[in-house]
Order: sequence, then structure tokens, then C-alpha cells
Amino acid sequence: MKKIEAIIRKSKFSAVKKALHEVGVNFLSYWDVTGLGNEKVGHVYRGVSYSTSDIQRRYLSIVVNDDFEDITVKTIIEAAKTGEVGDGKVFISDINEVYRIRTSEKGGDTLK
Repeated sequence: MKKIEAIIRKSKFSAVKKALHEVGVNFLSYWDVTGLGNEKVGHVYRGVSYSTSDIQRRYLSIVVNDDFEDITVKTIIEAAKTGEVGDGKVFISDINEVYRIRTSEKGGDTLK
């Protein structure tokens, strides 16, 4: 099993969520995060321009069976990509085991 974590633009979240649902990834967790990166966001307030490196993003956490890793990553990248600096990152980690609390089952079938 794999844990796929992605940091994406908040504006692309709906497209990513829809695309993941279309390929059969129906369970994910997400939250809003603020980070620092290479993108510089410029703001204008009362005619004064200033920039900040604090960037608002959405963080996704998805656990999938090994055979779903490639399609999940490909889907996230295709749906989240704008071609501009700040599109985000995807991280992949191994998951040793998973348990379903309700039934005490363990293993990959608990992800279905």
C-alpha cells in the first residue's frame, strides 16, 4: 500500500477531486495549509504593492493499494497542473499495514 500526499493550488481542488473520483479513488482526506515556496504572490492594498511568500494551498492525503499508485499520481498531476510555478508537489510513502476499526480487519481490502 502507498500513501500519496499532494500539495496543490486551492483553485484546482475541485478538478482534482472530480478526476480522482472518475478513476475510482473515492476516499481522501484534505485540509487547508499555508506554506513557503518559490512562488511569490503579489498583493495590492490601497494602491501599495507588496509581496509575500506565504502561500495558501490544499493538502491531500490518500492511501491506495499498490496497483492504484500510478493512476492516482497521474490523475493528480494532470488535474492540478497549470504549468506555472507553484502547482505543488506529490509525495509517496510506503504503508506497512492498515486496519478497519469497525471490524478489526487488516490489509489492502480495508481500503475498498
